[in-house]
Amino acid sequence: MFVDRGEDPRTDGGFEGERAVLTGYLRDQRLTLELKCSGLDAAALARRSVEPSNLSLLGLVRHMAGVEQKWFRQVMAGQDAPRHYRSDGDPAGDFNGAVPDPEVVAEAWATWRAEVTFAERFTAEAADLSVTGMGGQEPMQLREVLVHMIEEYARHNGHADFLRERIDGRVGQ
Repeated sequence: MFVDRGEDPRTDGGFEGERAVLTGYLRDQRLTLELKCSGLDAAALARRSVEPSNLSLLGLVRHMAGVEQKWFRQVMAGQDAPRHYRSDGDPAGDFNGAVPDPEVVAEAWATWRAEVTFAERFTAEAADLSVTGMGGQEPMQLREVLVHMIEEYARHNGHADFLRERIDGRVGQ
């Protein structure tokens, strides 16, 4: 096991009601990303998978900060905020800029946590899950964004499993 059951902060289900189910599973997916990165230094977090991929755990943290920002801050809240790490000149900046520097790591975690906090507050304060934002040309309900975020984390946590195994052999839930 990656972490002993008694030390695992995730709930693994048991939620009541649509909002609790969606936010609970999303919280558990977010915690999984943190667990996969726990105990690693900047060099390990920035370690790339295999050439030519630029995938790394640190890149995933930076990427998910941007995903949180896009869906909750920009789409749902309608804020005009410049994207974290990405630019027209470097659309993969979230991964390209994931370098083995403790300051880069600390900034990435702070940015990710700030975006998660914004998303959690927005979701908690929403009147209901049918609150709508504009995702491109189509309106999107909050419930759809929450499902999308669960899917996004689940996919990238699969990547994180392989990355962590390559770094130190740790595998598990």
